[in-house]
Amino acid sequence: QEQLVESGGGLVQAGGSLRLSCVASGRTFNRYIMAWFRQAPGKEREFVAQITWIGSSGYYADSVKGRFTISRDNVKNTVNLQMNNLKAEDTAVYFCAAGTAWRATPLSSDFGWWGQGTQVTVSS
Repeated sequence: QEQLVESGGGLVQAGGSLRLSCVASGRTFNRYIMAWFRQAPGKEREFVAQITWIGSSGYYADSVKGRFTISRDNVKNTVNLQMNNLKAEDTAVYFCAAGTAWRATPLSSDFGWWGQGTQVTVSS
């Protein structure tokens, strides 16, 4: 069964940390660029971070640069998002996504394989 399953979301106070994980199954994981997007209530889905096929480079939205770190393990078929110094504005549902084309300014339409999302709530 082809699926992306996220975990690790929850409620945290501002300034705290969370680590999101996404496990892929059913497809050849290392063929995909992996990314995290998020969607807050009433807002469009926005790019957070992406990582290359072999995990050599990460690329981040300006809003999370220096606070979030994306990583992947192609043996375990997982991609992680370490989120530090969380802010109230980071509150959203976070989605794991897989795509095949690298773009400097990623769009959600670039990614055709999505997880169901995990809720992150940051209290101020």
